[in-house]
Amino acid sequence: MSKGLFWYLGWSAILAVALFFPVSKLIWVFSLRRMSHKLARQLDEAEVAQQKQRAQFIAGFLVAIFALLFSYNIVGIPEI
Repeated sequence: MSKGLFWYLGWSAILAVALFFPVSKLIWVFSLRRMSHKLARQLDEAEVAQQKQRAQFIAGFLVAIFALLFSYNIVGIPEI
């Protein structure tokens, strides 16, 4: 692994980790509000936990792809 590729992947990983928690929380809140409005009632703890798990799963893919594309746009993919 070249030094440039290591830095590209490293900064992408750092960006993904930094964005994971706020994006996950945002997706979770939107999901809870939508589900609560759709069902017209308060959600129970099991539904809230399920929505949090779903939000974390979606956020993981979303921030990983965003971080790689953002790093590519700023730095470019280094030569191997």
